[in-house]
Amino acid sequence: MKPQLFAVPIGLLRVLLALALAFALPLQAAEQPDLAPIRIGLTPVFLDYQATFIIEWRNYLQRRLGQPVTFVQRGSYRAIINLLQNEQLDFAWLCGYPYIQNRKSLRLVAVPLYQEEPFYQSYLIVPNSDKQTQSLADLRWKNFAFSDPDSNSGHLYIQYLLAMQDEKSSSFFGKTFFTWSHRKVIEAVAAGLAQGGAVDGYIWDTLALSHPELTSRTRIVNKSQKFGQPPFVATRATPKQQITTMQQVLLGMAHDKEGERLLGILNLNGFIPGNDHLYDEIETMSRFVEKQNK
Repeated sequence: MKPQLFAVPIGLLRVLLALALAFALPLQAAEQPDLAPIRIGLTPVFLDYQATFIIEWRNYLQRRLGQPVTFVQRGSYRAIINLLQNEQLDFAWLCGYPYIQNRKSLRLVAVPLYQEEPFYQSYLIVPNSDKQTQSLADLRWKNFAFSDPDSNSGHLYIQYLLAMQDEKSSSFFGKTFFTWSHRKVIEAVAAGLAQGGAVDGYIWDTLALSHPELTSRTRIVNKSQKFGQPPFVATRATPKQQITTMQQVLLGMAHDKEGERLLGILNLNGFIPGNDHLYDEIETMSRFVEKQNK
């Protein structure tokens, strides 16, 4: 006697399949390990209205990358470089000077566009009440504010100008100090705590839009030649696919509404892949200063 076959109605089959999937999917998800967060280093040299922006940018990156993102902030470029070298960070937004100093252990990911160019300048500023100073030479024996010893616009550029005249900041100025933030350089000069300061021109311009009451208390004496904008970099240990994905996300910010809004907060137009030649001027200055200081 042949066994009797029972036909399962199509509707019931669909219900059973749906139930099977409902129970199987949580099991599959549970079997997948949690993704480790992508660690991105920033310093106070980054624009100082960061709190709300950083939360929004982190959420944006997490959605686009499909992975948790953690921003790690430190008080200096050197501290961020140390974390990169110890593989405690995956990415960082650096200045061109520490990038060229540590290029062998880093990979260039993206370069921001300011006023449609991957360039910025160093500004020499003085208090607005100072109508006499016309050049760096007029600040001899005066107090001078730098941002960070590893900053191009906030330190190296002035060292280079002085080295060209066979001078050093330690003997040229009356007193020098580091503020560890471009905004704080502007605040120090505006308050008269320093008679001069070196500042990132992009940051001065951006603060002039958001905080004109601050920048109006300073005066730009001189603008440098153009340098490559501070690069977004990765460590050599960061997986190539992760670097590629991060680059695509950064480059894509200018092409969606949320990314464009965040770029607007930063007063940037977008990001490009960039190349090391953007930092040739900085490398030339660095080598000259090192040679003169030997």
